[in-house]
Amino acid sequence: MRDQEEQSLKETKRVEKRAAEEAERLAKEQVRKKAYLAREQAIEEAQKERGAKRSEKRTNEEIEQLARDQARRETYLAREKAIAEAQEARRLKAKKQPPE
Repeated sequence: MRDQEEQSLKETKRVEKRAAEEAERLAKEQVRKKAYLAREQAIEEAQKERGAKRSEKRTNEEIEQLARDQARRETYLAREKAIAEAQEARRLKAKKQPPE
């Protein structure tokens, strides 16, 4: 009977040890999982931030490009107007001078 008690005691200790190891394994796994999720969240937030900065930069570049295009158009129209006025002035001057 004593052997049976020792056997039972050993089995109980083995079961307790296994349960403790399992609890420790689960705790470590939970810590790893939390760390992984924290890293993933940090990566996601960094990507969102970079995306927002890219979007803002693109918006600013588009605004600058529109301003450059408008300035270019205004310069072109001013040059065309000056050419037209010069042509009109030459035409009027030629009209006033008597033919030779």
